[in-house]
Amino acid sequence: MNKMIAAALMTAACMGGASAADQGDAPAGAWHALFDGGNTNAWRGWASADFPAGWHVAAGTLSKEGPVDDLVTRKEFANFELELEWKIGKGGNSGVFYRGTREYDHIYWSGPEYQLLDDANHPDGKNPLTSAAAAYGLYAPPAGVVKPFGEWNKSRLVVNNAHVEHWLNGQKVVQYELGSADWTAKVAASKFSKYPHYGLAKKGLIGIQGDHDGTLELRNIRIRELP
Repeated sequence: MNKMIAAALMTAACMGGASAADQGDAPAGAWHALFDGGNTNAWRGWASADFPAGWHVAAGTLSKEGPVDDLVTRKEFANFELELEWKIGKGGNSGVFYRGTREYDHIYWSGPEYQLLDDANHPDGKNPLTSAAAAYGLYAPPAGVVKPFGEWNKSRLVVNNAHVEHWLNGQKVVQYELGSADWTAKVAASKFSKYPHYGLAKKGLIGIQGDHDGTLELRNIRIRELP
Protein backbone atom coordinates (compact mmCIF):
# COMPACT_ATOMS: atom_id res chain seq x y z
CA MET A 1 0.00 0.00 0.00
CA ASN A 2 2.82 2.41 0.89
CA LYS A 3 4.54 1.67 -2.42
CA MET A 4 1.32 2.44 -4.30
CA ILE A 5 0.92 5.76 -2.50
CA ALA A 6 4.54 6.69 -3.18
CA ALA A 7 4.13 5.85 -6.86
CA ALA A 8 0.98 7.94 -7.08
CA LEU A 9 2.70 10.91 -5.43
CA MET A 10 5.66 10.62 -7.81
CA THR A 11 3.33 10.54 -10.81
CA ALA A 12 1.48 13.61 -9.56
CA ALA A 13 4.77 15.45 -9.04
CA CYS A 14 5.93 14.62 -12.55
CA MET A 15 2.64 15.79 -14.02
CA GLY A 16 2.86 19.02 -12.04
CA GLY A 17 6.39 19.65 -13.34
CA ALA A 18 5.30 19.12 -16.93
CA SER A 19 2.38 21.47 -16.48
CA ALA A 20 4.64 24.20 -15.06
CA ALA A 21 7.03 23.90 -17.98
CA ASP A 22 4.13 24.07 -20.43
CA GLN A 23 3.08 27.34 -18.80
CA GLY A 24 6.45 28.93 -19.49
CA ASP A 25 8.27 28.35 -16.20
CA ALA A 26 11.17 26.55 -17.90
CA PRO A 27 14.45 28.53 -17.82
CA ALA A 28 14.87 31.00 -20.69
CA GLY A 29 17.92 31.02 -22.93
CA ALA A 30 21.20 32.24 -21.50
CA TRP A 31 22.41 35.78 -22.05
CA HIS A 32 25.47 36.26 -24.22
CA ALA A 33 27.39 39.37 -25.20
CA LEU A 34 27.14 41.06 -28.57
CA PHE A 35 29.65 43.59 -27.28
CA ASP A 36 31.52 42.98 -24.02
CA GLY A 37 33.71 46.06 -24.05
CA GLY A 38 36.32 44.78 -26.44
CA ASN A 39 35.25 42.06 -28.86
CA THR A 40 33.41 43.13 -32.02
CA ASN A 41 33.28 39.71 -33.71
CA ALA A 42 29.46 39.67 -33.61
CA TRP A 43 29.27 42.67 -35.96
CA ARG A 44 30.00 43.66 -39.55
CA GLY A 45 29.03 46.60 -41.72
CA TRP A 46 25.81 46.82 -43.67
CA ALA A 47 27.83 47.69 -46.77
CA SER A 48 30.99 45.82 -45.79
CA ALA A 49 31.72 42.24 -44.82
CA ASP A 50 34.24 43.56 -42.29
CA PHE A 51 33.87 45.65 -39.15
CA PRO A 52 33.45 49.14 -40.66
CA ALA A 53 35.84 52.06 -40.35
CA GLY A 54 34.64 54.94 -38.20
CA TRP A 55 33.46 52.75 -35.31
CA HIS A 56 35.93 52.67 -32.41
CA VAL A 57 36.43 50.57 -29.30
CA ALA A 58 38.00 52.26 -26.26
CA ALA A 59 37.52 52.15 -22.50
CA GLY A 60 34.85 49.48 -22.78
CA THR A 61 32.64 51.41 -25.21
CA LEU A 62 31.79 51.14 -28.89
CA SER A 63 31.51 54.60 -30.40
CA LYS A 64 31.34 56.79 -33.49
CA GLU A 65 31.74 60.53 -34.06
CA GLY A 66 29.92 61.13 -37.34
CA PRO A 67 28.23 59.38 -40.27
CA VAL A 68 29.57 55.84 -40.76
CA ASP A 69 28.31 52.54 -42.13
CA ASP A 70 25.50 50.91 -40.14
CA LEU A 71 26.51 47.99 -37.95
CA VAL A 72 24.64 44.70 -38.35
CA THR A 73 24.98 41.37 -36.59
CA ARG A 74 26.57 38.51 -38.45
CA LYS A 75 23.86 36.24 -37.09
CA GLU A 76 20.10 36.52 -37.64
CA PHE A 77 17.70 36.46 -34.70
CA ALA A 78 14.01 35.61 -34.47
CA ASN A 79 12.70 35.88 -30.89
CA PHE A 80 14.94 37.55 -28.32
CA GLU A 81 15.55 40.05 -25.55
CA LEU A 82 18.22 42.64 -26.25
CA GLU A 83 19.74 44.99 -23.68
CA LEU A 84 22.21 47.81 -24.19
CA GLU A 85 23.37 51.07 -22.66
CA TRP A 86 23.77 54.10 -24.87
CA LYS A 87 24.96 57.69 -24.56
CA ILE A 88 24.30 60.13 -27.37
CA GLY A 89 25.88 63.48 -28.15
CA LYS A 90 24.09 66.81 -28.41
CA GLY A 91 21.62 66.67 -31.28
CA GLY A 92 22.48 63.01 -31.91
CA ASN A 93 20.27 60.57 -33.79
CA SER A 94 20.61 56.79 -34.11
CA GLY A 95 18.55 53.66 -33.67
CA VAL A 96 18.45 49.91 -33.21
CA PHE A 97 16.86 47.81 -35.95
CA TYR A 98 15.60 44.26 -35.62
CA ARG A 99 14.69 41.45 -38.02
CA GLY A 100 16.26 43.45 -40.83
CA THR A 101 16.74 41.79 -44.21
CA ARG A 102 18.75 42.57 -47.33
CA GLU A 103 15.68 42.72 -49.53
CA TYR A 104 16.04 46.50 -49.83
CA ASP A 105 19.00 48.86 -50.09
CA HIS A 106 18.83 49.95 -46.45
CA ILE A 107 18.06 48.01 -43.29
CA TYR A 108 15.50 50.61 -42.14
CA TRP A 109 13.22 49.72 -45.06
CA SER A 110 12.71 46.22 -43.67
CA GLY A 111 13.58 46.31 -39.96
CA PRO A 112 11.55 48.31 -37.42
CA GLU A 113 13.57 50.79 -35.37
CA TYR A 114 13.94 51.49 -31.67
CA GLN A 115 14.89 55.18 -31.82
CA LEU A 116 17.97 56.52 -30.01
CA LEU A 117 17.84 60.31 -29.82
CA ASP A 118 18.73 63.50 -28.01
CA ASP A 119 15.10 64.59 -27.68
CA ALA A 120 15.87 68.08 -26.43
CA ASN A 121 18.17 69.11 -29.28
CA HIS A 122 17.17 67.11 -32.36
CA PRO A 123 14.11 68.05 -34.47
CA ASP A 124 12.79 64.47 -34.24
CA GLY A 125 12.40 64.98 -30.50
CA LYS A 126 9.51 67.38 -31.13
CA ASN A 127 7.38 64.56 -32.53
CA PRO A 128 6.56 61.76 -30.04
CA LEU A 129 6.48 59.24 -32.91
CA THR A 130 10.16 59.88 -33.64
CA SER A 131 11.41 60.58 -30.12
CA ALA A 132 13.76 58.39 -28.08
CA ALA A 133 12.48 54.81 -27.58
CA ALA A 134 9.70 55.24 -30.16
CA ALA A 135 9.00 52.53 -32.70
CA TYR A 136 10.14 55.03 -35.29
CA GLY A 137 7.22 56.71 -37.04
CA LEU A 138 4.64 54.30 -35.63
CA TYR A 139 4.35 54.13 -31.83
CA ALA A 140 5.23 56.89 -29.37
CA PRO A 141 6.65 56.55 -25.85
CA PRO A 142 5.71 58.85 -22.97
CA ALA A 143 7.80 61.98 -22.60
CA GLY A 144 10.39 62.50 -19.90
CA VAL A 145 11.86 58.99 -19.62
CA VAL A 146 15.01 59.50 -21.69
CA LYS A 147 18.05 61.05 -20.02
CA PRO A 148 19.74 64.12 -21.54
CA PHE A 149 22.57 63.91 -24.05
CA GLY A 150 25.86 62.96 -22.44
CA GLU A 151 24.21 60.62 -19.92
CA TRP A 152 23.85 56.85 -20.11
CA ASN A 153 20.45 55.37 -20.92
CA LYS A 154 19.55 51.69 -20.66
CA SER A 155 17.28 50.13 -23.30
CA ARG A 156 15.64 46.74 -23.54
CA LEU A 157 13.95 45.39 -26.64
CA VAL A 158 11.75 42.29 -26.47
CA VAL A 159 10.71 40.62 -29.72
CA ASN A 160 8.65 37.49 -29.13
CA ASN A 161 6.83 36.22 -32.21
CA ALA A 162 4.56 39.17 -33.12
CA HIS A 163 4.76 40.85 -29.70
CA VAL A 164 7.28 43.68 -29.26
CA GLU A 165 8.14 45.75 -26.19
CA HIS A 166 10.39 48.80 -25.89
CA TRP A 167 11.82 49.50 -22.43
CA LEU A 168 13.79 52.58 -21.42
CA ASN A 169 15.55 53.11 -18.09
CA GLY A 170 13.51 50.39 -16.42
CA GLN A 171 10.12 51.50 -17.76
CA LYS A 172 8.08 49.83 -20.50
CA VAL A 173 7.31 52.70 -22.87
CA VAL A 174 5.95 51.05 -26.05
CA GLN A 175 4.34 47.75 -27.01
CA TYR A 176 2.73 46.56 -30.21
CA GLU A 177 1.85 43.50 -32.27
CA LEU A 178 3.54 43.07 -35.63
CA GLY A 179 1.05 42.40 -38.43
CA SER A 180 -1.96 43.40 -36.33
CA ALA A 181 -4.71 45.60 -37.78
CA ASP A 182 -3.36 48.54 -35.77
CA TRP A 183 0.22 47.93 -36.96
CA THR A 184 -0.88 47.54 -40.57
CA ALA A 185 -2.86 50.78 -40.49
CA LYS A 186 0.05 52.72 -38.98
CA VAL A 187 2.53 51.37 -41.52
CA ALA A 188 0.13 52.19 -44.37
CA ALA A 189 -0.05 55.80 -43.16
CA SER A 190 3.73 56.11 -42.80
CA LYS A 191 6.71 56.44 -45.14
CA PHE A 192 7.21 52.68 -44.82
CA SER A 193 4.12 52.00 -46.90
CA LYS A 194 6.39 51.85 -49.97
CA TYR A 195 8.02 48.69 -48.61
CA PRO A 196 5.41 45.92 -48.47
CA HIS A 197 7.49 43.57 -46.32
CA TYR A 198 8.42 46.17 -43.71
CA GLY A 199 8.48 44.58 -40.26
CA LEU A 200 7.13 41.24 -41.44
CA ALA A 201 10.26 39.06 -41.49
CA LYS A 202 10.16 36.33 -38.86
CA LYS A 203 13.94 36.41 -38.48
CA GLY A 204 16.64 38.86 -39.41
CA LEU A 205 19.59 41.07 -38.54
CA ILE A 206 19.95 43.40 -35.59
CA GLY A 207 21.41 46.71 -36.70
CA ILE A 208 22.76 49.92 -35.15
CA GLN A 209 22.32 53.05 -37.23
CA GLY A 210 25.53 54.86 -38.04
CA ASP A 211 24.72 57.02 -41.05
CA HIS A 212 23.50 60.12 -39.15
CA ASP A 213 25.52 63.00 -37.75
CA GLY A 214 26.44 63.13 -34.10
CA THR A 215 28.28 61.02 -31.57
CA LEU A 216 27.07 57.75 -30.09
CA GLU A 217 28.56 55.48 -27.42
CA LEU A 218 27.35 51.97 -26.63
CA ARG A 219 28.25 49.43 -23.97
CA ASN A 220 27.04 46.21 -22.36
CA ILE A 221 25.19 44.95 -25.44
CA ARG A 222 23.78 41.51 -24.69
CA ILE A 223 21.07 39.23 -26.03
CA ARG A 224 19.24 36.06 -25.13
CA GLU A 225 17.20 34.11 -27.60
CA LEU A 226 13.63 33.11 -26.76
CA PRO A 227 11.88 29.92 -27.89
